[in-house]
Amino acid sequence: MSGTKKRLLAAAAVAVLTLTGVTMADAAVGATSTVTSLAQLQSAISTAGAGDTIILKNGTYTVSSSSPLTISGGGTGAAPVTIAAESVGGVTLTGTKSFVFAGAHDVVIEGFRFTQSTTLEIPADSRAITLRRDEFAFADVEGLHNVMVRADDSVVEYSWFHGKTTLGVYLGIEGAGSTDMATGVKVRHNYFSDHNFAGANGGESIRLGVSPRALSVAGAVVEHNLFEEANGDPEAISVKSSGNTIRYNTIRSSLGGIVLRHGNDNTVVGNRIIGGDNGIRIYGNDHEIINNYVAGISGKALIIGSGTLRDHYEGEPSTSRTKNDAPDRIRIALNSFVNNGDGIAGETNRTVPPLDVTIVDNVIQGATGKLADVPLMQDFYWRGNILWGAAANGNIPTVGYTKVNPQLSLDAAGTWRPGSTSPVVDAANQTNHANWVTDDIDGRTRAGVFDVGAHEVNGGAATRAPLTVADVGPSAP
Repeated sequence: MSGTKKRLLAAAAVAVLTLTGVTMADAAVGATSTVTSLAQLQSAISTAGAGDTIILKNGTYTVSSSSPLTISGGGTGAAPVTIAAESVGGVTLTGTKSFVFAGAHDVVIEGFRFTQSTTLEIPADSRAITLRRDEFAFADVEGLHNVMVRADDSVVEYSWFHGKTTLGVYLGIEGAGSTDMATGVKVRHNYFSDHNFAGANGGESIRLGVSPRALSVAGAVVEHNLFEEANGDPEAISVKSSGNTIRYNTIRSSLGGIVLRHGNDNTVVGNRIIGGDNGIRIYGNDHEIINNYVAGISGKALIIGSGTLRDHYEGEPSTSRTKNDAPDRIRIALNSFVNNGDGIAGETNRTVPPLDVTIVDNVIQGATGKLADVPLMQDFYWRGNILWGAAANGNIPTVGYTKVNPQLSLDAAGTWRPGSTSPVVDAANQTNHANWVTDDIDGRTRAGVFDVGAHEVNGGAATRAPLTVADVGPSAP
């Protein structure tokens, strides 16, 4: 058993866990019933109304492959139907399947431990399905995706995905047909750990779309999730759709990083990648990469990709859609890249250069490789960056940086941050950062002239910190 598993199990063992999905208002709307068998559970589901809560007594239950738990209909946005384990983690569902959704809506599934051997599908004919405080420890089947969400307005929160060594993703988000995306999906406060697929591709923790869906606007928010030992793919968070926000996540000691592989208009803000191998890599257009912290990885902190084509377009052949789209109109600002194999880098294996990229007010420090080197670039704007360390500067133009010690020191959480006398303080080159962000990576207010890098030294009290296992998953507060 890995160290991360032991820590999470220990936290769960000492936590006093009760149902969290039912508010007093919901309880007033519906009835609460307790069942002791799967047959009783199915009967209660079939007759449930808005605001009802169905509690399954703790134990291990084997779901017949011919009689899965079927959910149709549901509650309302203000009063969902809640189907819950008696205590969080107290019910284990074994067998080939568990819940099957068909035209379901406004349903919460809470506190279950899933060990099934087929994908838990949230289909496109359903809506507003919430998976909360569940554990996904599926059978380790080659090619098996654990959870696939295709339903609009669905939520996956405070859950734990772990224990996969084979091909397949922990959590996929897609949509109806072959080109649509589910809209308004939220993935938050989850723990993704111990994915050790040894192949080169196909073991993402989160895959937000696939290449045929790249131009579909999903509007998903992936936030406050922790990834540890996410070693199934170089992409722990793989974005292959448009209009998404990836924020406030922590990736530790993992092969995987954050990759905008397909799609446009995505925001990557306030994330931390600590240790491991890969940082942030981008393709596509109109992305914002702001307030991120990447430290101590063996690879490149940020890769601005090159392309095999300039832009994807509606109706293009499928053979074209899978190709890399050179990044256009990208904003990279107020990030801190510290002690990585390389800082900001580019690619030469594809020939279409990135175009119209703004790289401003970042801290880039390192002792190896190059601090800022993009071999293929066109119409780049570099300003206000602070470079430091024994690493070569790279091909960043002299107008784009100052070589000065940012005076970074390690805090109690192991983060490299500047002090009050650092030259980053009140030194940001641009005055329009507030159009994109008003706080720093820790939630401290940015005002006046911003500080360079991800940390605002004098911005008040912090409201965010690097995530640990105590902050995420089924036992988190």
